[in-house]
Formats: sequence, C-alpha cells, structure tokens
Amino acid sequence: MRCPFCSHLVTKVKDSRENGEGDQVRRRRECVACGSRFTSYETVELNLPRIIKSDNRRELFDEDKLRSGILRAVEKCPVEMERVETAISNIKNNLRAIGEREVKSIKIGSWVMEELKGLDKVAFVRFASVYKTFAELGDFIEEIESLEHELPPELKKNQLDLLESDGDEN
Repeated sequence: MRCPFCSHLVTKVKDSRENGEGDQVRRRRECVACGSRFTSYETVELNLPRIIKSDNRRELFDEDKLRSGILRAVEKCPVEMERVETAISNIKNNLRAIGEREVKSIKIGSWVMEELKGLDKVAFVRFASVYKTFAELGDFIEEIESLEHELPPELKKNQLDLLESDGDEN
C-alpha cells in the first residue's frame, strides 16, 4: 500500500484487528521509507447484480436507495434501527445468493415487502401502497385483511393493529 505521506510503495503491517461486526479489518501500517504510521481499513467488495427497472433500464444496486425506501416505510413506527439493518442485510444476502448478473426490481420489491411484513404492518402497507400502486381504498383493505390473517402470532404481538377489532379473534 502506498504511504500517504511520502508516496513510497512499501509499507509494513504492524497490527491487524477486526473492526465493527467482523466485516472489516483495521490495519496499522508503517512506511519503510519515512517511518510514518497510518491506519487502513479493508472490506470485502462483492459484486451485486445490476437491477432491471420496470421500464427495462439497468442500474447498479444502490444500498442507500434500498435503505431510504425502508426507512420511509418505517417512519414513525416502533422499529429499531438494528432490525432495519438486519432486513437490509437479508435482502443483500438474497441478491448475492441468487447468483445472477441482473435481477428485476420487482424481485427486490417482493423481498422488501417480506422483510417489512416481519418488521411492522403499517410500514408494510405504506410500502405496498407505493410498490403495488393501489388505486382504490378497496386495494388497501384487501391487503390489510390478508396481512391480518397471514401473520403468525409471535410477529403480531409486537405490532399495532391495523384494523380496529371488537375483541373477536377469528
């Protein structure tokens, strides 16, 4: 690695440590020419597939765009950031696991909906209303009713009710 002080090409690694959650390595280096010390960080760079948009445009996967869409959906919902980051990580893992060079955006949208379904029902409906382009009130009601019947009890207990219940559990 090139020394940032004298631009010499040879440096020695003095110390290496895992950084963060183990997905990054911090290295303390020393230049053999000038003796200056500096820190470098290494992360694995995996190529994620290109995204095929609905109009057939292709673009690079953008994690920030994914994060902003999910954050917009969970805004003002009782969802911890750690769970949001886990959802993003799950979607990225799906992208890597699929092993394709290109993935349709509709596939990513369905993964986002699955993750949001487990995070928060209100966030799920917010995202679904944009993703599925709901045109009528009936579309919302249909999605909410299917969601209410579909979620397992362990996920329901941490989420607010979407529809007022009269105490009946059917």
